[in-house]
Amino acid sequence: MLAIKTRRHVNATIEAPSSKSYTQRALIVASLANGKSVIKNPLFSEDTFYMISALKQFGVSIVKKGRNLIVHGTNGNLKSPDKPVFVGNAGTAMRFLSAFASLAKEKITITGDKRMQQRPLQDLIDALKQLGVKVESNGGCPPVDIYGNFAGGNARLKSGISSQYLSSILMCAPYAKKDVAISIAGNLTSKPYIDITLDVMKNFGVNVKNHDYKKFTIRNTEKYKPRVYKVEGDASSASYFFAAAAITKGKVMVKNINPRSKQGDIKFLDTLKRMGCGVRKGNDFAEVKGESLKGIDVEMGNMPDIVPTLAVTSIFADGMTIIRNASNLRYKETDRLKALAFELRKIGANVEERQDGLAIKRKRLQKAVVETYNDHRMAMSFAIAGLAISGIRIKNPNCVAKSFPDFWEKFSLLYKK
Repeated sequence: MLAIKTRRHVNATIEAPSSKSYTQRALIVASLANGKSVIKNPLFSEDTFYMISALKQFGVSIVKKGRNLIVHGTNGNLKSPDKPVFVGNAGTAMRFLSAFASLAKEKITITGDKRMQQRPLQDLIDALKQLGVKVESNGGCPPVDIYGNFAGGNARLKSGISSQYLSSILMCAPYAKKDVAISIAGNLTSKPYIDITLDVMKNFGVNVKNHDYKKFTIRNTEKYKPRVYKVEGDASSASYFFAAAAITKGKVMVKNINPRSKQGDIKFLDTLKRMGCGVRKGNDFAEVKGESLKGIDVEMGNMPDIVPTLAVTSIFADGMTIIRNASNLRYKETDRLKALAFELRKIGANVEERQDGLAIKRKRLQKAVVETYNDHRMAMSFAIAGLAISGIRIKNPNCVAKSFPDFWEKFSLLYKK
């Protein structure tokens, strides 16, 4: 349990950690390349640990050297692990490795912790089967048994729950036996994450034809080339410090951030501007100055990981904030919509939980013990509330290690000036 001290008018400069999304994709792609890649400035976190441990089981050599990772790729020739691959509750690793494992020759089991075994994979499994892969699962959830034979060809993919299903197939498609064409059934969720995937693939030498996010084609004649690759800062992690400025009417500059990033979560800056904040952007930084906040009606389909940050910020705004198109949050580390609604009510908000979002309005803010559900984003978001509400205590604060191990150290910088 961690008690959060209040702090009005924060004034701080914070360096954002490296991007989890870019790090995970660079690890997969570098592991398939033919030769030595250097991943500079990757994110070192619990999720990264699970990914690296799993890739090593497939015969990939990955060595930490200072702030870098040296990856000796396999040219798509993977060793079959001799024991089940365990990924904890790292959803990205589970989804990315499901297609990755299909490039090996023998049966591979991928599993995770109790929550991971409740998180859906069925749409990815269905698409892999269309591409020639034999997959068995526990009712569409992990553990999954994958028997290889990524033949390629055509597949139709439902991706309303997670864009990571598509990213998983895209990254491994250059090593299929035939070219791969993936048609999207319905609306593709979280498109910016697909842009990140395509960006990493292009940086390693593979171009994907994107037909207006409705169809993607990948030729198996293009393979990844090893390279030196630098990971940019994480917009999701930066959001907590932008929110700190917003709710305390303070000022926070976040460095190591690219305001023109393909990360959808960088758009949180525009959301805060709509709510009344001052926003300044530079080449490698962004700064938020808090002002009186007003509620807004906002579509969050392209930045779902920001929903907890925005939900907490909104209880300090005048009027109602409506968050829409975020139903996929029900399949994260916890059911985030349900968890947010419950915890926000504890600290003094009127909240209507909707199927795909939340309607939030301030009532009377009050102290509370906040349950985090072992969800890193719940812990970090409600920590920000504690800057402006006396008596906020966070259960299981160490769950931030999943994506931001030194969050509390960076958070302490908000008290320095």
